[in-house]
Amino acid sequence: MIVLLLAGVLVLVLGGCACVWRAARGDAPRWVRAAAAATLAAGELVRRSHRNGRSPSQSDD
Repeated sequence: MIVLLLAGVLVLVLGGCACVWRAARGDAPRWVRAAAAATLAAGELVRRSHRNGRSPSQSDD
């Protein structure tokens, strides 16, 4: 069951990356641009949560 869940997450990540790539080219339909925006927003949320969750004693290495 966990393998199916991880496979589903992988498909969503790859699909999001494809939408970002296609939207960056400039000839994407509206739904692709929306999916790309959602993917970039989710990535920014993950990045911010990682930064805020770090304790000051940890190094950046």
